[in-house]
Amino acid sequence: MNYVVSATWIARADVEPEVAAALRELAAHTRMEPGNLAYIPYHDPADPTRFGIFEVYTDENAFAAHLDSPHFHQFAVGRALPLLDHRGRETFRTLIALPEHRK
Repeated sequence: MNYVVSATWIARADVEPEVAAALRELAAHTRMEPGNLAYIPYHDPADPTRFGIFEVYTDENAFAAHLDSPHFHQFAVGRALPLLDHRGRETFRTLIALPEHRK
C-alpha cells in the first residue's frame, strides 16, 4: 500500500508569509516527483502559525527520495524549517492502493 505522511509545522510569529511561500514552492516541485501521488499543504485559518502537509507517496522509498531532493533541501531545510517553533510528523499506510497516473 502507499505511504502517507501527515506533517504539522508551527511557525514563529510574524514569519507565516515566508513559511507559506516556501511551502508553495516546495509543493510545486514535490508534485513533479515520480513517486509522489499527492502533496497538499494547508493552513489553519484560526491560527496563522499552524501549517499542515498531507503527502502520499508510492512507497517509503519515494518519501526518502523526497527528503533527499534538492528542492526539499532548498525550500524546507533552507527556508522554512529555520522559521519553525515545532515540527511534527506521523506516517500511515493506505488501506487501498492509489493510482499512479496523473491527469
